Amino acid sequence: MTTASVPSQPLLRQYLVLTKPRVTQLAVFCAVIGMFLASPGLPDLGTVVAGTVGIWLLAAAAFAVNCLIEQEIDARMLRTARRATARGTISNTQVIIFSGALGGLGMLVLYNLVNPLTMWLTFATFVGYAIIYTMVLKPLTPQNIVIGGLSGAMPPALGWATVANSVPAEAWTLVLIIFIWTPPHFWALALYRNNDYAKAGLPMLPVTHGKQFTRLHILLYSIALFAATLLPYIVRMSGLFYLACAVALSGMFVAYAWRLYKEYSDELSRKLFRFSILYLSLLFAALLVDHWLKLV
Repeated sequence: MTTASVPSQPLLRQYLVLTKPRVTQLAVFCAVIGMFLASPGLPDLGTVVAGTVGIWLLAAAAFAVNCLIEQEIDARMLRTARRATARGTISNTQVIIFSGALGGLGMLVLYNLVNPLTMWLTFATFVGYAIIYTMVLKPLTPQNIVIGGLSGAMPPALGWATVANSVPAEAWTLVLIIFIWTPPHFWALALYRNNDYAKAGLPMLPVTHGKQFTRLHILLYSIALFAATLLPYIVRMSGLFYLACAVALSGMFVAYAWRLYKEYSDELSRKLFRFSILYLSLLFAALLVDHWLKLV
């Protein structure tokens, strides 16, 4: 099916798709977990709501800019060809106004209702993803997702700053976990979308170094991720409940990566990609439950 033959979506839906809502939801979820972990008890709910809204708005703005910059690439890829920017049903000017309005409102919310530190950290994350990763790293190096992964790993730090107005070592521990999680998560997608990325001309690891090399790196990063997820327990940030969940979830992650390394299939790669999203959600939920158990 060609791009032109795809039925048009309602206009509001087209704008919503530009914000990559599923990715945004996961990022905001991790930020909210950081907010609750930053407080010895329940944080101020007004601050939590304002921080959540502000971070969501800036994340959505960053993804809209990403779609604008990559519109020609998106048009060549089956996975992204239906985006309004790729099809030309929303103009560049409209996307710029849309992203500017979201980002500007998000900065106002964070500055006035949260604190300046959170606003500037979130804005730096916006620049890191929308500009440095999208415009510089992604088209130039197969290590794009590794180097640029820091911007995507920032939500826990943003959430922590929202409540505590500081970013201590505990928050950076959570950032490290997402930073290490990002490459195997994204490379699993890149493996079964390899032809798409090759056609788009992007130097993703499976395109430049082959699937076997990528599978090995997924396995190595998965083992490193297992070790990183133990850090919250080691630094006494969490207890035995989190430790048990981290070992079980990370063990499953490594098992998937090992199976993928030994015998590749697109279906297994899809399963690892989908599990990686569930994995991160459950891991951070376990942190929050463990935190609450210590308060009881």
